[in-house]
Amino acid sequence: MTALKPSREEVKRYLDEWKKKEASVHEKSLDKLFRKTYPCNTDIDNVLIKVSSLNNLYSTRIFKPYVVAEHVVNLNIDQRLLSEDLSLVKDLAWVEVEEGTYRHFYSFATKYCSFHRPEAYPMYDWYVFKMLEHFKNLDGFYDFKNAKLRDYPTYHKTLLQFRHFYQLEDFSLNQIDKYLWQAGKEKFSIKE
Repeated sequence: MTALKPSREEVKRYLDEWKKKEASVHEKSLDKLFRKTYPCNTDIDNVLIKVSSLNNLYSTRIFKPYVVAEHVVNLNIDQRLLSEDLSLVKDLAWVEVEEGTYRHFYSFATKYCSFHRPEAYPMYDWYVFKMLEHFKNLDGFYDFKNAKLRDYPTYHKTLLQFRHFYQLEDFSLNQIDKYLWQAGKEKFSIKE
């Protein structure tokens, strides 16, 4: 399936579709949890609820939620979230799951930050990555190495370049993310 060229109309169409999806209900629930119910990240109980809920609804493959919650609390991230520190994603992503054994939970870290500050931290997802790669190959909107999208400042800059190239500045990065995720899911899902 060929994805249509990004345009204001295409993004609006996908955003309208988003409102009808189960994922939008998940998003509203997590928004409430992260931004209203437990906005701070200093209490292990509250952070564990957020980690577990995000992991369950977004399949982020966290197999030791308590360890990840401890990691979040120990990083003392609230001020960094407020200041939109993009390096926070890398610090959140690398978790020591057992003594001397680290795991890189990149997608989780982007989503965790995004649910606190959706306009500042777009989510990384394989479908979004595939769409960025697709449009890079199609139109050359920005020259990036695919592996570098696992570096969050590079990923963030690539989304900004995508938005600028296709003249989509009327949309937030969060909206661009929703558009690319849905378009990517349509284009790259395995059909059975």
